[in-house]
Amino acid sequence: MTKTPLRALIVEDSEDDCALLVRTLGQGGFDVSHRRVDSAEALLTSLDESAWDIVLSDYSMPGFSGTAALALVREKGFDMPFVFVSGTIGEEIAVNAMRVGAQDYIMKSNLRRLLPAIQRELRESQIRREHKIIEQRIRQLEKFEAIGRLAGGIAHDFNNVIGAIMGWAELGEGEVPAGSRAAKFFQQIRNHSERAAGLTRQLLAYARRQILEPRNIDMNQVVRDTHGLLEKLIGEHIEVKMDLAADLKAVRADRSQLEQVFMNLCVNARDAMPQGGRLRIQTANASLDEEYCRRHVYGRPGNYVRLSVSDSGTGMDQPTIERIFEPFFTTKEVGKGTGLGLATALGVVNQHGGSIEVDSTLGVGTSFNVYLPVSESAADQDSQPAETAVVGGTETILVADDHDGARDTTREILEKLGYRIILVRDGEEAVEQFMVNNAQVSLLILDVVMPRLTGPDAYAKISRAKPGIPVVFTTGYSDEAAWMGPTLGTHAILLQKPYGPKVLARKIREMLDQKINVALN
Repeated sequence: MTKTPLRALIVEDSEDDCALLVRTLGQGGFDVSHRRVDSAEALLTSLDESAWDIVLSDYSMPGFSGTAALALVREKGFDMPFVFVSGTIGEEIAVNAMRVGAQDYIMKSNLRRLLPAIQRELRESQIRREHKIIEQRIRQLEKFEAIGRLAGGIAHDFNNVIGAIMGWAELGEGEVPAGSRAAKFFQQIRNHSERAAGLTRQLLAYARRQILEPRNIDMNQVVRDTHGLLEKLIGEHIEVKMDLAADLKAVRADRSQLEQVFMNLCVNARDAMPQGGRLRIQTANASLDEEYCRRHVYGRPGNYVRLSVSDSGTGMDQPTIERIFEPFFTTKEVGKGTGLGLATALGVVNQHGGSIEVDSTLGVGTSFNVYLPVSESAADQDSQPAETAVVGGTETILVADDHDGARDTTREILEKLGYRIILVRDGEEAVEQFMVNNAQVSLLILDVVMPRLTGPDAYAKISRAKPGIPVVFTTGYSDEAAWMGPTLGTHAILLQKPYGPKVLARKIREMLDQKINVALN
């Protein structure tokens, strides 16, 4: 018969009484691993060094008492069952002990009650853990929603501002001699605006509002392709070991987002090993069952690919583990980190329908296990299209955006490329101007969220008058993209803000050339 594992911390001054308890538990079907302590110092050390399923405590001992042990356990924040097993405790004292946090009391002269009492308390402890997980899930969801509203509130306007800065800087750089001081100044402006855009993307990723471009991805290939960069980031003082499953299944994911998750976990591991150590990276196919998912906040039953990043670093205590995914929480020195790395990783993984599990021991190290749902299809072949030259044209383009900076930058970019521009401030004005200039307008650039009439609604009206007219929708985050509905098709693309002039120019030319090719065929 398979025995049930039980980790028992026994507060007892008598070795014989401790042996009797262990023997009774073993006869009752438990595979017991235990430690006996008889002082406050030994109790605190044991609580810090190991995880325990239950505490069994005598009531009265020389120099130490069971009630003092109970107080220490609860003050440390542990909620495992605490059961008094004593030969001297009376009913009134036992009742008072239970009032301050003990689960039960058993007389040493009546150990027949020990097994059913422990079985009951372990069941109730499991129920409490499950309730705690549910409460934690609710708090996390509420936190996601709050951060999501914050991120969404700033993303639209903030990305417009950053996009305008990036656009003007790139245009300015093109107007001055290459290598000049002015060119270097413009380059610095671009670099810092891109860093600001990166912070916004991290917040959106945490809030699961980042726009994804999913493909069928081989996680092994992601790890291999980033290995060169990883070695530079990690340093020679850390040994990197890889164990990649040969039969690994594909996942449906945004490759750039997965790369960010992987690098964030590796950099976090590096920072936990300032004196050097070992970083181990593993991939494997995994299946999560109902039991696992009951014990983990974001787990859902199914088949997954598991990416494991483990270090031999400093490790973390439980209070730190409970906070590591909070945005802006960091244990690093001021100026050494934003506190967004792990928050971003969690948001990205959750947005892909996956989960992250953390296992850490102080002084031993930490392991992060990332679970991503398996794709039903094989991995797509990697192909990096060559970057095309920026080409302009003479077509007429209608641009609708309620942000002054975004409109002005777009006009400057496109007029410089030779296009004729019609500029409007909202969706209704876009429809009105299109009806007046129907024959001339070849393409639309519409912000998704605008006053009076949204971009998708404006496009729906315009499409009835001129079916198949190409459109570039611009948006700050994925909740805006939800407005799209069935709008996106062969004649529409979605461009996430902020973007540079060259990106916009290439997308426009692709859409216009695609329309020309369709017309010729």
